[in-house]
Amino acid sequence: MALSTLTTVTPKAFSSPRLPTTTTTFKPSSSSSSVSCSSLNPTPTPKKRPLLDLGIGLLAASVVGLAPLEASATRVEYYATVAEPSCEFKFAPSGLGYCDVALGSGPEAPFAQLINIHYTARFADGLVFDSSYKRARPLTMRIGVGKVIKGLDQGIYGGEGVPPMLVGGKRMLQIPPKLAYGPEPAGCFSGDCNIPANATLVYNINFVDIYKGNR
Repeated sequence: MALSTLTTVTPKAFSSPRLPTTTTTFKPSSSSSSVSCSSLNPTPTPKKRPLLDLGIGLLAASVVGLAPLEASATRVEYYATVAEPSCEFKFAPSGLGYCDVALGSGPEAPFAQLINIHYTARFADGLVFDSSYKRARPLTMRIGVGKVIKGLDQGIYGGEGVPPMLVGGKRMLQIPPKLAYGPEPAGCFSGDCNIPANATLVYNINFVDIYKGNR
């Protein structure tokens, strides 16, 4: 197994090209407690922002890389996440927005244990800045104990009115700055930061399974 640290940022000179992404528009609904999000068809974007090969969007202390998946299947899954159906966010008192694209049928996310997830991470304007599908393997992370940003802990493990995710479930999260990186930029290398200060982040989470290896 390969160990990786999510605070590592790939220098621009060695970054792989960013896959085509979509623009996602979040429109406020008539209710103050929810907003609608809809995705357009994938089209190339002229914006340049390096994708991070080691998952800076999660800021986990450590992860375990599993065996790579079939590359062609992974590419299909990657594009699928940027065209998820529209969903309407519910908001927890913390400000976390969540909506279930698909309910799982397996067990809940276990406290302080390792789980495997696939994810695609975007900024509020729809620009993808990180994805586990790009690396062709799910991410293994410890949930519920502060090893990832607060919005992911609450959004996957649950709490404060947010139900826990179940294995096999897919959930979309809108994470406000105070549950992400706050007023400080993140993913900085040589003065260039991939995540700006006070950024709202949007994650598509696919809860693959509970990690069964030795760790």
